[in-house]
Amino acid sequence: MLLLAVVILSVVTVRPAGGSLAALGRVRVRYAPAIFGALAIQIVIFAVVPSGNPWLHRMLHIASYALAAVFVIANRRLAGMRMLALGATLNLIAILANNGVMPASRSALRTAGMLTSSTDFLNSAAVPHPRLLFLGDILAVPHAVPLANVYSIGDVCIAIGVAVAIHGLAGSRLALGRTRTSSRSAARAPGRSRTAGARSGTGSRRAPR
Repeated sequence: MLLLAVVILSVVTVRPAGGSLAALGRVRVRYAPAIFGALAIQIVIFAVVPSGNPWLHRMLHIASYALAAVFVIANRRLAGMRMLALGATLNLIAILANNGVMPASRSALRTAGMLTSSTDFLNSAAVPHPRLLFLGDILAVPHAVPLANVYSIGDVCIAIGVAVAIHGLAGSRLALGRTRTSSRSAARAPGRSRTAGARSGTGSRRAPR
């Protein structure tokens, strides 16, 4: 929900900030199926089939980050990718340190109204003796507020990276000067991007997460 809100807010503010939504449509990304595959895995293990073999769920959780890493590395020159990569790395470190589960603060879960005794595989959970909890879901939005949930430092970095990506690729005034320059160059060379995509067989239009 946080990322969806960030995407919507970023897109809505592109034109007032002097950017062009058309520029986003001209951007090409590589290995787009990798990020969609990562999202699909997380939807399945958290929402569709949360019960079952916990170790299988944990391995699939980690595998989803591996797929996301393929996408980020392939598109590392695009605006916002470094911040997005930092956030994903911080989350992955916390998940690996806790056997495939994102640790969450009990107080944060309680504040967000998400403290539960469910045995299903959860996006984040109050695990016994959590390791590196400071990298886990310790930031809470109260349950009485829209988008109530728990978030990690990595989640915040990912959200910032997505916002920077959208504004940078759209040439917005809110993006840093260097980011705007590189983004405009990418948008002005669609032929070059299509050629690269054709060689790799994975070129596609950029799709918001």
